[in-house]
Amino acid sequence: MKVLITGANGFVGKNLIVHLNERQDVEILTFGRSDELKVLGERVAQADFIFHLAGVNRPQDPAEFGQGNTELTVELCKAIETSARQIPVVYTSSSQATLDNPYGASKRGAEEALQRLAQQHGSPVHVLRLPNVFGKWARPNYNSAVATFCHNIARDLPIQINDPAAVITLVYIDDVIAHFLALMAGEEARADVQPQYRVSVGEIADRLRSFKESRNTLVTDRVGGGFVRALYSTYLSYLPPEHFTYKVPKYGDPRGVFVEMLKTPDCGQFSFFTAHPGITRGGHYHHTKTEKFLVIKGRARFGFRHMTTGEFHEVVTEGDSPQIVETVPGWTHDITNIGDDEMIVMLWANEIFDRAHPDTYACQVKP
Repeated sequence: MKVLITGANGFVGKNLIVHLNERQDVEILTFGRSDELKVLGERVAQADFIFHLAGVNRPQDPAEFGQGNTELTVELCKAIETSARQIPVVYTSSSQATLDNPYGASKRGAEEALQRLAQQHGSPVHVLRLPNVFGKWARPNYNSAVATFCHNIARDLPIQINDPAAVITLVYIDDVIAHFLALMAGEEARADVQPQYRVSVGEIADRLRSFKESRNTLVTDRVGGGFVRALYSTYLSYLPPEHFTYKVPKYGDPRGVFVEMLKTPDCGQFSFFTAHPGITRGGHYHHTKTEKFLVIKGRARFGFRHMTTGEFHEVVTEGDSPQIVETVPGWTHDITNIGDDEMIVMLWANEIFDRAHPDTYACQVKP
């Protein structure tokens, strides 16, 4: 399939091209600002499917709205008619197409041209009135508040918010592209891209600041799903390369080192520690707190003793044979490096360590 993308150098176009390049069954044709109009007809003549993403939204002269949106779309429709083929078209319009302003009128004019094409020529036309789209590669300080906020906060630059309570509707770029690809595959799709998120400008800014601060606190937000997942991914995409890394706390003593990696609001924390040969760590019990240990290098002996019955249990594990060892409330436990080299152990605890209420009580495994 040959796929023509107008506005290929824009935010949405760049994301679409990367997704299409992952496939082996698509050849991409493009049309951009630098191309002469006659090129459009040549590309349309080859195309089996068209994503019409080109448009003007911030011109110096308002007359450019009509040229870049309505008039270009009319030319595209003429080229499709000339091809004598019913080429499907996906058009990215705007939620502002209902508004009585130059931009809205120009997008509405483009929609009407495509609707006439569908009625008179038979080309399948999908008009998507997109709200604010956010995600990687959007241009900051242009037409995306999310892109501007991400860019500036990642660089310790100020952001301007006139009304923190103002609510905007957002769609994530990956959801837009998934919708595109479903239409290209001929699948039945919703009339609009889903999910859509209605959030306040102040909430977006607060979330982004919390993402930045998480490098200091190590407490990550709930970034596993929904809007927060999409916003976190977007924020990271605006980090300059020199900020791809950051330091984490490291505590050392004669036994080895202990390094914290990540903390969560309600799913505990992750860390790792080392121990020299013959060193024993631990020697304590918990009432409620639980832990999971994974030896990734070396050989370890875990000892357990029940706090009331005195029952003793021992486990030997090593990095070459990965095995999770879980501490059990009410059993005092320790871990000893019984190998000849440094031991490295990953550790997950189900709660963030609270020095005021640690739920950790010293008690040797072997009395």
